[in-house]
Amino acid sequence: MTEELIIARNGELGTLSLNRPQAIHALTLPMVRAMTAALLAWRDDPEVKTVVIDHAEGRGFCSGGDINLLRHSVLNDHGQTGRVFFYEEYQLNHLIFAYPKPVVAFMDGITMGGGVGICQPARFHVATENTRFAMPETGIGLFPDVGGGWYLSRLPGRIGQFLALTGARFDGADCHWAGLATHYLPSDVLSEAKARLARGYAAAEVLAALAITPPVARIAEHAARIVRHFASDRLETILDSLTADDSEWATRELALVRAKSPQACKVALRQLHDGLLCADFAANMAMEYRIVSRVLTMPDFAEGVRAVIVDKDNAPRWDPATPEAVSHDLIDSIFAALPPDEEWRPL
Repeated sequence: MTEELIIARNGELGTLSLNRPQAIHALTLPMVRAMTAALLAWRDDPEVKTVVIDHAEGRGFCSGGDINLLRHSVLNDHGQTGRVFFYEEYQLNHLIFAYPKPVVAFMDGITMGGGVGICQPARFHVATENTRFAMPETGIGLFPDVGGGWYLSRLPGRIGQFLALTGARFDGADCHWAGLATHYLPSDVLSEAKARLARGYAAAEVLAALAITPPVARIAEHAARIVRHFASDRLETILDSLTADDSEWATRELALVRAKSPQACKVALRQLHDGLLCADFAANMAMEYRIVSRVLTMPDFAEGVRAVIVDKDNAPRWDPATPEAVSHDLIDSIFAALPPDEEWRPL
């Protein structure tokens, strides 16, 4: 086990509390393994009726995966350690999705990347006034993985494509409006929710009793613009649409998309298109593992991490540098099947 995850039992409730506040609870491989082991142990334990995933302290729920581990893997072992991390992280995502008992994830604070991967598969994912939700991966040359192909593709009104390409941050009200949160609770009642779950009350009843009507979602006023400008699965068409709109909103979103990796943006659009066609969540995760196995060691990830995390100059030199230079053949190669012994499989 690891001190970075607090595993607790209280009555009929099992709790997994992320405990890495110095990194906003970014997931490490030991954390992933400890969560998986606890969930497997509780799956057949008749005394555990509900599982909660939350954070122990600090200002965020989970800021993502361990970027430093991934970067060191690219630099030192050609991505081998990184692929192990993604393989097991995706198994955890799928385990939560298929879990036979109610899992409740409290998105109380920053919820990004890998944090999305442990809340969206839960049966209940709860937003609060502190929620700050984003999938910013295209800004470091990756793509919205950990199930993004399944969840984002199924959001209404091209919201998923908008999130994937811009890295936009949603607050709790936005998440509830978009379907990324099943409930909206004030943060000061989360402890009461856990207390009731520990006493054996059904999760659906507890959350319904404590939920409140969220504030008006700010993103709602832009819904029609998002549908219009992000309607295409072709990146160049989206950019052209935003360019033709001289509004302040379109100008801002255009700048955000243009700052991302063109390759990553095209991968994300294809991912969401194909994810919507996947027969089940496992098929989606297998697809995402194929993608990440390739893009992890491609130039844009190392460059994106350099620009955003290491040097912090926010001036990445993407390769290919333009959307037009990202060929169909390149994207096809990223999505191609892996050798049978390397394909991802659920637990």
